[in-house]
Amino acid sequence: MQRTSPAGRRYLKRFTPTMLAYVGAVIASSVAVDRLHPTGIALIAWSILPALPVLAILVVIGLYIHEETDEYLRLRIVSAMLIGIGVVLAVSVVLGFLQLYHAIGQVDVFWAFPIWCGTWGAAQCLLAWRDKMSGGEA
Repeated sequence: MQRTSPAGRRYLKRFTPTMLAYVGAVIASSVAVDRLHPTGIALIAWSILPALPVLAILVVIGLYIHEETDEYLRLRIVSAMLIGIGVVLAVSVVLGFLQLYHAIGQVDVFWAFPIWCGTWGAAQCLLAWRDKMSGGEA
């Protein structure tokens, strides 16, 4: 059974409160915009609030890569990120052409980050499974 590295444990300790902050910010912003109907600077501030924890998550991910001392784990993390980036780029190109030729309506760019995160996580699981099946578990 693979154990989590010290860098992985620090990542989880940072990621969890940051994700909770994200959920709280989305709820607070949604309620505030729905009930208060802000305009101008106030609307901009409420709109940006949920993005701040997402930006913090990017820093947490960067720290994870920087702090991981196991070169093999780092390679696997970065490989999974590249798979995620490839999926996001492929989806965005297909959606872009579908939108360009009016085959579909607008798809919010907001979805790029959740798609990347989901693909990154799935790719990490797939790569770990591949390594386990080949007997090369780190």
